[in-house]
Amino acid sequence: MGDTLLIIEDNAQNLYLMRFLLEKNGFSVTGVESGRAGIDEALRNKPRAILLDIQLPEMDGYTVAAELKKHAELADVPIIAVTSYAMVGDRERVLAAGADGYIEKPINPDTFVAEIRRYL
Repeated sequence: MGDTLLIIEDNAQNLYLMRFLLEKNGFSVTGVESGRAGIDEALRNKPRAILLDIQLPEMDGYTVAAELKKHAELADVPIIAVTSYAMVGDRERVLAAGADGYIEKPINPDTFVAEIRRYL
């Protein structure tokens, strides 16, 4: 198995598609459906990268990214926002919150894995 990636995504279909594409390309994937669970999982198992939805219940992706960046043990773990927020300024707002990368939804199955590898 390759690098382990953590996906924080509350939409089961999006989680399934990302997991399928990444596992098909040799990654090991852990998926959780909430920001709090994602932070806990990241601290417990330090993934190679974190794929983060922004529109999450209870704790949005901006808050999750900011919380993840507070932990020194996760400082070298890239956070890649995978989001449907694609208006002018959304990318900058996501990066300002602590994400290292930004991928718009809907994801393109033909380019998604290559986009993720750019951040590893």
